[in-house]
Amino acid sequence: MSGLSVSMRLSVSKRLADALFEAAYLSLITVFIAFSVIPVIVAVVLSFDARSFIGPFPPKQFSLRWYESFLADSYYHEGLVNSLILATVATLVATLAGTLAAIALSRATFNGRAALQAALLSPLVVPNVVLGFGMLIFASRLGIIDGMTRLIMGHVLITFPYVMRTTAASLVGIKASYYEAALSLGAKPWKALAQVTLPLARTGILAGAVFGFVTSFDDVGVSLFLTDAFTFTLPVAILAQMRANLDLTIAALSVVFIVATALLIVLLDRLAGLDAIVG
Repeated sequence: MSGLSVSMRLSVSKRLADALFEAAYLSLITVFIAFSVIPVIVAVVLSFDARSFIGPFPPKQFSLRWYESFLADSYYHEGLVNSLILATVATLVATLAGTLAAIALSRATFNGRAALQAALLSPLVVPNVVLGFGMLIFASRLGIIDGMTRLIMGHVLITFPYVMRTTAASLVGIKASYYEAALSLGAKPWKALAQVTLPLARTGILAGAVFGFVTSFDDVGVSLFLTDAFTFTLPVAILAQMRANLDLTIAALSVVFIVATALLIVLLDRLAGLDAIVG
């Protein structure tokens, strides 16, 4: 009887511990979701604030004045256009270079392969401030003073590792025998690469391109060092306005970003499936 009583007490203690762990886990998840969602809700509500200043929350009156302010502000428009051009060009270059680098390293057998791979992926861990300052010195040594050229160089540097890493992860699951079979059937190496390897790795390439585009479009640390008086990105424009004249146009701009991101997610889900991209 005593042994049964001890077993029952242990079972009750275990169930209680499991219940406490589950409650703590759910509480942590709830806090994390609230921490992520509440700032977005605040930004959305404030973007419709009718006041000309940032006052107590929630606002009492609502209007579209800050959206009209964004649509009428050429400073933001120029930054948006520059950011779109920059992110697109940088992503295209990084996707091409990162895909080729991942394929080359996946087949390489030399002793310094791991060190080279670590060096190519280092922008993922090196602070963007360091990368931006280093790229500024490097561009000045080369005599490159054009702002857009410097920005493209810097953004290719920070987007390249995303494409290379995701493509390399996709290549792990592709058997080398597929490529070798294409060669044995008479296909030239470039044709086997284009018609066999790349289609099988397209999910990783697409995922890297998406992450690279978002990283480039959202970057501040590198862009601050590489912009000039005539070429600046939208995040830099937002930062400048926050320092000079903070108003709720930034909240309206944030809502525009949220809507654009949601539309991008829907588009990616329709084209390739989010499970395939994220996975």
